Amino acid sequence: MDEIYQPRRKRANSARERQRKRQERMAMVVRRSPAETGVGRAFLNASRPSNAWLNRTRARGRLLLQDAWWYLRNTPVLMAAAAAVVGLYLLLFAGSHIVQGRIFPNVWALGVHIGDMTADEAEVALLKAFNNDVRIRLTDDDRSWTATTAELGLKLDPKPMIEEARSVGMAGITLGWTVQPVVEFDYLIAQNFLLDLSQTVEIAPKNAGYELRGDRVVGVPGSEGRILDVGLTLEQLAQNPSGIVARERLDLIMQPLRPDTVDPQPYLDEVQRLVQQPVQMAGYDPYTDETIAWTTTPEAFVSWLEAGKNGLELRQEALMPFIDAQTASLNPNGENLRYLEPVETMEKLQAAIASLDTTIDLRIRYRPVVHEVKYGESAYSVSRATGIPFYLIEQSNPGRNLNVLSPGDKINLPSRDVAVPLDPVKHKRIVVDIPSQSLVAYENGREVFRWQVSTGISRAPTAPGVYQILTHSETAFGSSYELCGSQGCGQWKMYWFMGIYEVQPGLINGFHGAVELPNGQYLGGGNVGQPFTYGCVMSLNENAKLLYDWAEVGTIVEIISSEFPPQSALARQAFAFAA
Repeated sequence: MDEIYQPRRKRANSARERQRKRQERMAMVVRRSPAETGVGRAFLNASRPSNAWLNRTRARGRLLLQDAWWYLRNTPVLMAAAAAVVGLYLLLFAGSHIVQGRIFPNVWALGVHIGDMTADEAEVALLKAFNNDVRIRLTDDDRSWTATTAELGLKLDPKPMIEEARSVGMAGITLGWTVQPVVEFDYLIAQNFLLDLSQTVEIAPKNAGYELRGDRVVGVPGSEGRILDVGLTLEQLAQNPSGIVARERLDLIMQPLRPDTVDPQPYLDEVQRLVQQPVQMAGYDPYTDETIAWTTTPEAFVSWLEAGKNGLELRQEALMPFIDAQTASLNPNGENLRYLEPVETMEKLQAAIASLDTTIDLRIRYRPVVHEVKYGESAYSVSRATGIPFYLIEQSNPGRNLNVLSPGDKINLPSRDVAVPLDPVKHKRIVVDIPSQSLVAYENGREVFRWQVSTGISRAPTAPGVYQILTHSETAFGSSYELCGSQGCGQWKMYWFMGIYEVQPGLINGFHGAVELPNGQYLGGGNVGQPFTYGCVMSLNENAKLLYDWAEVGTIVEIISSEFPPQSALARQAFAFAA
């Protein structure tokens, strides 16, 4: 009997032993729980009942897992079965990826997870990320800019990347695997981009300059600048395009730029003398006869100056904000028509500084415009209404037939400055009123001459507009097809001639006195007061001599008519007098 029941007792004892061990483990879990400590009891008392239930559930779950693992570990058959299931799963998993040509999971490239993708899907994803998402940061110390891969001539080659990704197999499943980009490089594209970028990243050197501290001028030593070394930067990019894409960073190679001057001391006394004088700047508009005064602080004026190789010079970057601000003030309505030309303005300022003069006269200029043709207008009528000689409008519209225009058509008009090419003499002005055939001359706003004149006949009219005295000739000669005959074309002689505008290149109209015809007679019988000329403005001989001696080259001439109204206050005054 003992031999018969002994195995059963052993099994029973084994079952009781397992039950005892489970109870001991439960007791250990309970002893380790927060409820066994004072702090834990306080926490549990403050918690909701659901938290205690959750803790008990978690403890039971851990026990179940521990029991399952114990059974698995101590039951070879179950362990073998589990290993077989895992192996079968891995075999099926690997087989499916191999058959479908998919990359194994946890493989990355360009920040894109290409695991579980086919080769075609991975290629599309990589190209999209490379072309749309990858940005290269271009750095120079603490400065940075960004560029696309296309701008830098970088092109992705995804095929070798995909081949590497597939060769990784399941090695990346645990810790992941990153495939480095394979990149091709177009030297010419990158070179063009970097050449354009060089203007942006350049730091210009600063010559020695000056500051005003109180009443005392203090010199500021010159400082080095930096310029992009395009060649070396290209070489760096060409050597490792893939690494640069992987890091998404390209360190620009810069070279120093030395200033022309470092020592401000040689011109310190000159700057001090300039500051002791008031700075007086005025912009003159020859069309409106308007003078606009501008002021600046001594501190700002000193900041415009720098020590050049041969004397004081202007610092362009410091002066440009002032020029821009005055240009904006000339166009309060935002039409952007009038402006100060930067190069011309700086040349005038430079000339004044060279002579230690702080009284500076500047010229207000006009921009070209696009004119929309209105009903009833022609190119010729637009010329007379704007005061721009017709041939200059033709030159601004090359290859276009200006004799065929319709309402709504647009034509280019050159700047009004083409008719006033010289520096204007702003204190003198001659006003000619075509309707009343009169001339008035002003100096410093006061009338000095007034008399009758003769302007052009209807088939050769005088052009209205704002012009200036261009030439002086005591005698000049002219002709017309009306003087042509079987013996050729005759010439007339004009006395005290001053040219004011070109009708066409080489043919100029102007002021003059008596016109002696080829037959010895005088044009208009020597009289004035009605149109007699072929476009010029004729005065009596003695008056023409007075005007010739008074009006120097550059004197402004304003010719008004019913088509071209007065542009200046003096012309409005002359027109009112004539009316």
